[in-house]
Amino acid sequence: MNALIAKERYHFHEKLFETNTLTLTKADVASNADTSSRGSKAIAKRIVDILVEEQQHKINVVEKISGQTLGKQFEMLTMEFLQATFPYLQNLYPGKWSILQLGNNNKLKTSDFEQYEHLAYLSALTAENAQLAAALGNDYLVAPDVVVYRELYEDAEINQNQCIVDNNVSKMADIRKNNGGKPLLHASVSAKYTMRSDRAQNSRTEALNLIRNRKGHLPHIVVVTAEPMPNRLASLALGTGDIDCVYHFALYELIRAVKEVGSEDAIELLDTLVSGKRLKDISDLPLDLAV
Repeated sequence: MNALIAKERYHFHEKLFETNTLTLTKADVASNADTSSRGSKAIAKRIVDILVEEQQHKINVVEKISGQTLGKQFEMLTMEFLQATFPYLQNLYPGKWSILQLGNNNKLKTSDFEQYEHLAYLSALTAENAQLAAALGNDYLVAPDVVVYRELYEDAEINQNQCIVDNNVSKMADIRKNNGGKPLLHASVSAKYTMRSDRAQNSRTEALNLIRNRKGHLPHIVVVTAEPMPNRLASLALGTGDIDCVYHFALYELIRAVKEVGSEDAIELLDTLVSGKRLKDISDLPLDLAV
């Protein structure tokens, strides 16, 4: 296992077990399974078995952990995986990259990026004017789970190899720090440990808000999940126009698990998602962000 992404994929799974994000209950139910679904429990358990048997991970048996706690831990580990991989692709996509877990409690907001800085002004206006808030709504200021953003360049860096810019040109270019802009949002990552109830639609709503309210370049908009059920994955992955792609925390193991314990419909649906490139493995994400 010499490849960087292969090693970090292994460590990502290892940390899921070590942090008690991916666990089993005394009833032998995996923490990412829907306890009311026989198919979900069977597929999730088989994924765990494959990871434990073939990668020698250690699974803990614990009491049920709240979904909010699992979700936050999954966000953090997704962020750490990207931090350990994407910045090392400088030969494919050079830049000064920062990767952070954002969420609603972080001081950094969507409006702190160049494409969305105007949203802070809109938010302030609607906070002071109820009629304006009713007319515009207040759902345009979203807080992605994890963000990848690019720092701006000083003129000395732009002109490192030859004189590219001076004071007479490129006065509004976003990537030029001298123009007084903000960092550029490169990717919005929605990390959803599972897809219960309306979580899938929350990710789609976030995506549509980012698309509709941007000024300038559209960032990558992706979802990372540990959801085991193909039909729930399909509820978000199928279709185009909002989300770039859905990435599974263990797609290779999921495919095997569904073939071994899933129904024919589940096998067919999963094949549709994978062959249509609407569902990929998390190891594909760093390279896809280098496009």
